[in-house]
Amino acid sequence: MTQAPQYQQFVGRPGSVSGESLTQEMLRKQGRSGAQCVVDGLISNGCSVLFGYPGGTVIDIFDKLYDSPLKFVLPRHEQGGIHMADGYARATGKVGCALVTSGPGATNAVTGLATAMMDGVPLVVISGQVAMNLIGTDAFQEADTTGITRGVTKHNFLVRSVDDLPRIIAEAFFIASTGKPGPVLIDIPKNIQQQYTLRPDVSMQDVAIRAYQPTLLPPPEQVARLAEAINKSHRPVLYVGGGAIVSNSCSLLRSLAETYDIPVCTTLMGLGAFPETSPLSMWMVGMHGSVAANQAIQQADLVISAGARFDDRVTGRTSEFACSAQIAHIDVDASAIGKNVGTDIAVCADLRQTLEALLPLVRKVDRSAWLKQIAVWREQKPAVYLPRKDGKMLPQAVIEAIDRASAGKATIVTDVGQNQMWAAQFYRYTRPRSFLSSGGLGTMGFGVPAAVGAQLGTPDALVVSINGDGGFQMNIQELVVAVEHKLPVKFVVLNNSHLGMVRQWQDLFYGGRHCATVLTPNNRPTNERITCDEAEPVYLPDFVKVAEAYGIRSKRVKTIEEAEAVFNEAFNDPHPWLIECIVAEDENVLPMVPPGAALSEMILPPRA
Repeated sequence: MTQAPQYQQFVGRPGSVSGESLTQEMLRKQGRSGAQCVVDGLISNGCSVLFGYPGGTVIDIFDKLYDSPLKFVLPRHEQGGIHMADGYARATGKVGCALVTSGPGATNAVTGLATAMMDGVPLVVISGQVAMNLIGTDAFQEADTTGITRGVTKHNFLVRSVDDLPRIIAEAFFIASTGKPGPVLIDIPKNIQQQYTLRPDVSMQDVAIRAYQPTLLPPPEQVARLAEAINKSHRPVLYVGGGAIVSNSCSLLRSLAETYDIPVCTTLMGLGAFPETSPLSMWMVGMHGSVAANQAIQQADLVISAGARFDDRVTGRTSEFACSAQIAHIDVDASAIGKNVGTDIAVCADLRQTLEALLPLVRKVDRSAWLKQIAVWREQKPAVYLPRKDGKMLPQAVIEAIDRASAGKATIVTDVGQNQMWAAQFYRYTRPRSFLSSGGLGTMGFGVPAAVGAQLGTPDALVVSINGDGGFQMNIQELVVAVEHKLPVKFVVLNNSHLGMVRQWQDLFYGGRHCATVLTPNNRPTNERITCDEAEPVYLPDFVKVAEAYGIRSKRVKTIEEAEAVFNEAFNDPHPWLIECIVAEDENVLPMVPPGAALSEMILPPRA
C-alpha cells in the first residue's frame, strides 16, 4: 500500500516518530494505539461478531472492546471459541474472528485452527504475545505461537511494528478468504498493542500481495478439454466437495447435472451442494457412502471432481479407484491436484468461473442406460436398517425423525463419530451450508460450540446439534453460551454409552476387545472395572441434569415415539433444548468400506 502523504513525515522507529516531528504525547493525542487498530481493523474488514477469551497480553484490546460496536461472545474455553468462529463462518460464508491471549490461550486454539485448516474455513484469529523485549526469555505465558501454528494455518504473522498492524489485519482477511480459504493468525506483542501510530485503516479490498496471487481464471484450453471429455462420456459422475459451497457454485453444478444428465455424489463436506431429493443424487461417496455412489465411481468412464480433494476416506484403495474412468479435477488449490489420485484433465481455477466457462461448451448426450443403472442402485441398495428385536431405539431412526420434525429445513451441525455418519446418511440435505461438521481433522468436541456459532450467524435458522455422548462432553461447557445469548439451538445427544465409532472398529477388526470405549460403569473390561451396584445402566453424567444446571430445557427419550413428540415440541420453542436419546449401544454405521479396501468392497447392512 502507498502511504498517504500526510502521514509520511511521522514514520520512524516502530511505534514512534522522528524526534523533529511530534512528541510521544502528541502522537498519543493524534494517533491510535495498536489495540485500537485491532478493533478498528476488524470492523473495517467486515467483522461484526467476535469470539474470544481475555488474558494479560490482550487486556489492552479488551479495554478497547468495551466501547466497541462489535458483538462480543465469551466462550468458556479457547478451543470452543475457535469452533464457534468456525461454525459462524461455515454457516454464513463470512470470515470468522476470534481473540485469545498468549501461551495457553494460543495453544488451546490450535485444535480449532487445525480443524478450520483441513476444511478450508476462513478465520482470522488474533493472539496476544509477551512484549517484544521478553520474547525468548521464557516469560510468563510465553509460547512460540507462530512456530506452533505454522502447520495449522494458511499464514501467520508476528507483528513487530505498530505501523504495520493496519496493513497486516487487512492482509489477514484477504488471505483467509481468497483462493482456498483457511485460518490466519496474527500474534501481537503486548507492547505493540500499547504503542501509537498514525497509520490509517486498510481494507482487504485494497490489498495486493506480490507473493500471493491465487489462480482464479480457468485456462481456456483445459476447459475445452473437459467439455470434450464430458461430451464423449456415457457414464460420467460429478464428484462434488466443499469447494462447491465455498465458491457459491451450487446452482451452476445443478444446471450442469440436470441439463446434461450427469449423476452426482458428494463428499461429507459437500453435503447440501446438490439436492439429495433429486433422482440424480447418489448421496455421499466413500467409506460410509451409499452403494449407488461407490458403485457409480467404480464403473464411471469420467469422474469430474468439483472442489473435492480425493481424500483417503473417499477413495479407499487408490490403486483401484475409478480404474475405468478419466479423472478431471477442478480445484483452486494447485497443491491438491494430482496429490492423491492421478489426474487426466487438471483445471486449477475458481470453480464458479470454471463452470461459467464450461457450460456453453457442453452438449446433450443420451445417457439413459447409465441413469437407469443409477436408479437401480438407488432403489435396491440404499442405506437401510432393521428394527431391533430387543426394542431399543435406533440412532438412524432418530436422524430420520429430526428430518421429519424439521421438514428437512434445519441446519445440522454434528460432532464426530457415528453420530456424524448417521446424520450424513439419514438426513436429506437440499441446500448449501445446511450441514456443518469437522471433516478432515475429525475433531470431537466440534459440535456444541460450532452450533452456537452457526446460530449466532444465522439467527432465524433452526440449528440442530447432533452429538454422541463422548464428543458432547469435550466442550459441554459451551452450553452456557447458548443460554446467555438466548440462542434456540437444539442439542441432540445420541447416547449409546460408548465411544461408538472406535467400538465399531474394535468389534469388526479387533475381535470385540472393548478397550477404553465403554462410557458407563456397566460392562467395562476387567482392567477398567468401576464399582457399580446397579443392574440397570448408569448414565454418567446425567445429561438431563447437566443441561438443567446450565439453564437448558431437557428431556430423555427411549422410544422413537417419545423422540418425535419432543422434537416437535422443542423445534417450535424459541429456547435452547437438550434431547438425550438412549439408543442401541451396539449399532454400527453401514455401509462401510474397510480400511485399505476398494470402494466396491463394502460391508453392507443386513436386509430383511
